[in-house]
Order: sequence, then structure tokens, then C-alpha cells
Amino acid sequence: MNHAPGNPRWRLDGQSALVTGASAGIGLAIATELAALGADLRLVARDGEALETAIADLREAHPGRDLRAFVGDLAIGEDRQALFDWLEDQGGGLNVLVNNVGDNLPRAAIDYADSEWRQIFETNLVSAWECCRFAYPLLTRHAASAIVNIGSVSGLLHVRTGAAYGMSKAALHQLTRNLACEWARDGVRVNSVAPWYIRTRRTSTVLADPDYYDAVIERTPMGRIGEPDDVAAAVAFLCLPASGYITGQCLAVDGGFVHFGF
Repeated sequence: MNHAPGNPRWRLDGQSALVTGASAGIGLAIATELAALGADLRLVARDGEALETAIADLREAHPGRDLRAFVGDLAIGEDRQALFDWLEDQGGGLNVLVNNVGDNLPRAAIDYADSEWRQIFETNLVSAWECCRFAYPLLTRHAASAIVNIGSVSGLLHVRTGAAYGMSKAALHQLTRNLACEWARDGVRVNSVAPWYIRTRRTSTVLADPDYYDAVIERTPMGRIGEPDDVAAAVAFLCLPASGYITGQCLAVDGGFVHFGF
């Protein structure tokens, strides 16, 4: 097997990739990884200032890439439609879609206000559902394309993130399986990744608690917290031509957590 850097099976040269929630954390790490593999990027986030900083850094590191930004909140239907109108106007279609946007508000199940749990579903699930549907005509302009949904181990088993988050991610994993089967004949592969604790701004508060941190490490066979680059590498593999016979899968990026029994 030829793994040489110039092997096109392990490159994304000339391909256009849309990454949502791309201004920081896992989303930015994914964008950075895809750019390093040769992809042109369309990055979306609601924080315009952070997004412009991310784009500027990526342009400096990868001056040959076509990098463009769209500021919008994909939890809002009008912004989702505006994003894909913008993409359509640029022409060329789309080769890769990474649905990374997500949010959470941990609560006991009976303590959620209707607006709170509905917002979690709108951000984590409905946004991905609509982005997949809107992206379909762009993705099918190419013989082979890929979608990767950023799920969570919370969608596979109970963890302390709250039922609403877990339900939204479980549904996202099922969406992945359904679309993989439905769209395979159209050349669209659909996979997901399921991270455990990853060291980001969002997890920094809870992981700052020494007792909680120790409990997380105790349940993680590899004995460390994941890094955004760990997720980015898994996502990138699922986007590559080298993974062209893989679809409908959920790849846990978890240091062994989901398989660690008592």
C-alpha cells in the first residue's frame, strides 16, 4: 500500500470542504487538518471575530488554499438557508461536509425548560439534518463525496452530560446510518465520530475540578484527556479517498472509554 505524501488516496487536493462551528476547538482543528491535506475550506461560525482570526491564521499557514468564511448561527433556520445560498452562488459544489456545530446545557431531565431542551436539539440535530439535506445537491455534483457528523459518546451510552444532549447525539448517529444507506448509490458517504472528553474551552471548567478530572481519567483506559487534533485526525481519515469503502460507521475517539467495563 502506497502511503507516500503524494498519493492522492491520502490527499484532498482540489476538494472543497465545509466545516461548521469552525472558529475554535474541535472545529478549528478539523479545518486545520483538512487544509494540511490540500482542501479548500468554507468555514462557518457565529463568532465573526474569532472566525476571521482563524481564517487569517489558516491563510498564513496554507497560502495556496481557497479559504472563505461565513458568519452565522446554524441553530437558526434562516442562517442555515443563507449559508447554502452563499455556497450555491460560489459554484463548484461541495466535496466534504463536517457537521461540528453543537451546544449543551447540562440539567436533570425534569429541570429543563422547554426552550432549553429544544434549543439543544435545534443546534445539535436539526442543524445537521438540514445541512445534510441542503448539501446533498452540492455533494452529488461529484462522483464521490463525504459527510462526517460530530457526535458524542453521550449518544452511545449514559454519561453526565444530560439526557437532552445524549438524545440529540444518539439521533445524530442514527441519522448518519440512515443517510449512509440512502445516499450510497449517489456517491455520498456518511460517517460520524463520537468523542469522549476533549480538551477545549467548553470542557475546561468541568475538567478543572480535580476530583472530576481524576474520575474521567480513571474511566479512560489510555489515561489522558483527548485533544482536538485527535478528533481532527479521525474526521480527516473519514473524508479521504482512502476510506472510500467506509460508510455508516461511528468511530469512537475516546481512549477506549466506551469499551471499558468494571
